[in-house]
Amino acid sequence: MNHDPRVKVEVGDDHVARVTLVRTDKSNALDGPMFDAIINAGERLRADRSVRAVVLAGEGRGFCAGIDMQVLADMKDGTIAGTRDLVERTHGLCNRFQHAAWIWRELPVPVIAAVHGFALGGGLELALGADIRYATPETRMSIMEVNWGLVPDMAGSVRFYDLMRDDIVRELAFTGRTFDATQAQGYGLVTRVDADPLSLALATAREIAGRSPDAVRALKRLFAVQSSPAAAAGLLAECVEQQELLGTPNQLETVRASNEKRSPVFSD
Repeated sequence: MNHDPRVKVEVGDDHVARVTLVRTDKSNALDGPMFDAIINAGERLRADRSVRAVVLAGEGRGFCAGIDMQVLADMKDGTIAGTRDLVERTHGLCNRFQHAAWIWRELPVPVIAAVHGFALGGGLELALGADIRYATPETRMSIMEVNWGLVPDMAGSVRFYDLMRDDIVRELAFTGRTFDATQAQGYGLVTRVDADPLSLALATAREIAGRSPDAVRALKRLFAVQSSPAAAAGLLAECVEQQELLGTPNQLETVRASNEKRSPVFSD
């Protein structure tokens, strides 16, 4: 199958599709073209009836480091990665950034994320778009958007409440604290911890692909109905909040302070 240089898509004779983030020089960080490449991969697989399960992974040191810092440095007049209006629903329930994660929820077949190294900020939200997540014990994770003066805006606010207790969501989001995959499993973010999550993900995907594709697709539809009944409102709400924060003095000060390796000085 043809693929974007940043995202490799392979469909095997076993009916399992492998989607691999390959922007390794930037730790698979998310910029405008990376968002588009991930969305394009999901759209192609959604239309491929031969696919019965998908494995989503990252090449290199880790799964995904989250937003590319250059995107924040280049942000002007509230425009981020080529998008100005975050509130507009350009992809069904979602805007462009949310769709990169939410499209895996909308695929008609199960998606398994194989996570190693790190899944930070938007990288964690991308992994949460999968139905199942396997990770190495030492994988570092964080809801880190507060570190940039922002909020999670890739469907994270919806998925966190699907998976975690309210107080845990709040602590992790308010602090931006980094945690490992063993802790994440206790929080509900990781399905299984394994030394080789990619091999485990492929084995599970092949097992699923050996089941009736009609039944598996029906299960995915049923689970979609049960999960996040308030998803549309939640997805919109996080975009409204993010749009209000982008480019504000305190948000810009957060990024400047990080780049200058100093404590930020906020205005009240």
